Amino acid sequence: MKVFLTGATGFVGSHLARLLVREGVETHALVYAEHPQDMIDDIREDIRTIEGDFLEPQSWEKAVSGLRPDLCFHLAWNTTPGAYLHDRMNLDLVAASLRLAQILARSGCRRLVSVGTCFEYDVSTKILSESSPTRPRTLYAACKLSLLTALDAFCRESGMSFAWPRLFYLYGPGEHPRRLVPTLIQSFLEHRAADLTSGDKIRDYLHVEDVASALWAVARSDLGGPVNIGSGSALTIRDLAEEIASLVGVANLVRFNARPDDPADPRCVLADNRKLMDSGWKPTYNLKDGLRNTIRWWKGRPDHAQ
Repeated sequence: MKVFLTGATGFVGSHLARLLVREGVETHALVYAEHPQDMIDDIREDIRTIEGDFLEPQSWEKAVSGLRPDLCFHLAWNTTPGAYLHDRMNLDLVAASLRLAQILARSGCRRLVSVGTCFEYDVSTKILSESSPTRPRTLYAACKLSLLTALDAFCRESGMSFAWPRLFYLYGPGEHPRRLVPTLIQSFLEHRAADLTSGDKIRDYLHVEDVASALWAVARSDLGGPVNIGSGSALTIRDLAEEIASLVGVANLVRFNARPDDPADPRCVLADNRKLMDSGWKPTYNLKDGLRNTIRWWKGRPDHAQ
């Protein structure tokens, strides 16, 4: 099997690339020379790279056409905290993604697995299943949902198998330092207090290695359309923060109600993951072990080395 992977230097993509290498899969990854590639330094000798800017299909379409992959994982997207939700680059990424689908179909690719987001759903619904109503509230989520609609129709017409894993909340080694779990871990390792809201909001967190294995399970299954990628377990932000503090050994550094709750922030974002579980996938990490693994990774960073 030949696999083509976009987004290989990102948080999820790098873990997926590492899994594919372990599985002995011939992996070809699109990499942008101007983007940091330290996330895949340890596997650079084990994957084959295609250099190009995803937003400029002319820089990679000839190579992908010649590659003729059997399977494509499409993860390339802008997810920079504080920017991506309303960035107009989302529109350009939709266009480039549709171009990718056309090239894949023309080159005989059998299956496309393109990643979506839980925020395509109407998040006022308590538990989110693949049949839950959609109601994107940001340009990012709206673009993802529109891409799903277009890819689903195109793949049916072209005969290419198609799955749309919707990612919920995730954490683990390599996550952007400005996201919640890394922010908490770094604060506690540096013995700084973390000022939080009430912490009462419910979330669904899954370790990134389990996210990668779920994507691989979906790709090897006959599942089509949306597939929720989540733990299916409710977790409050309060419980998450207290667990991290306990594992680091600084329980007194968590300060709840130090910041006001955001009324626009959904109360509960929880996955019904039965469709994924029916594929035979099972997570490797429980929350405590996953957080231990993540804390260990942050401790190994040069600025936290002891």
